[in-house]
This record gives sequence, structure tokens and C-alpha cells, in this order.
Amino acid sequence: MNWFPKRTVVVPVDFSDDSLAAVETALELVAEPSGVRVVHVLPEAAMMDPDPVWIEIDNANRAERTTEVLRQRLSGEKYEQVQIEIEFGDPGYRIADFAQRVAAELIVIPSHGRTGLGRMLLGSVAERVIRLSHCPVLVLRK
Repeated sequence: MNWFPKRTVVVPVDFSDDSLAAVETALELVAEPSGVRVVHVLPEAAMMDPDPVWIEIDNANRAERTTEVLRQRLSGEKYEQVQIEIEFGDPGYRIADFAQRVAAELIVIPSHGRTGLGRMLLGSVAERVIRLSHCPVLVLRK
């Protein structure tokens, strides 16, 4: 049992096994499962994207489909009260902004452990979240 349970914990999820494991960690840190707020950040859809059906695909449809897939991945009784949110834009900024909007006490985020050129080219979402966050950030490493 956690001696200092949190009311709200944000968990950014990118569908990797590490990010889904972070949800498990968050569940151990909250008083109630409804205090876990899973957030997935999608890139903005642009009209110049090569998708031939871009007229039929808007952010609302993308958010709905992504939420359905997350609910499938997080199926089971212990996940029923976990809240899922979809944001659009730059992941680092949107995660920090979302955490502030929901008054999160903690962000639990996995680190993929990229170094060197991979980190320089892809950037580090965890690093950006740490710099921008208003609350503590727990970075999980393998």
C-alpha cells in the first residue's frame, strides 16, 4: 500500500510496452484508479498529407479510433476507471500542458533510452516534459 497516494497521475502512452507498463506503476501510486489520466499525443493532420481520404479523417475521428485502441490494450477490470485523453501537437509540450490543466501531482513516463545520434534526431520527449512540467516527473528506465 502506498503511504502517500496521489489524486491525479498523468501517464503519456505511445503504445510501447514500456509506456503501458508505466500505467501499472501509476495505478500503484494513486488512491483511486480514476486518478490515472492516460494521454496519447497525435500529430496534427495536415491537408498536404498524402492520405487520399483526408476529407473523411478529422481529428475527432482520429481521437475516437485511438481511444478505442487504447481501451482494447488497457482492457480488464483494473483499467475500467482509468481516464484516456487524446491530444494533438508536439508531445512534450502537450503532455506538460495536459498535466497542468488536470492539476496532476505526478507524471509517470518511460524513457526509451536513446543516446547519441538517435536522441539528437528524434529528441527526448521525457526530457522536454521534465523541463516544461509544473509537477514532479517519474522517469522509468528499463
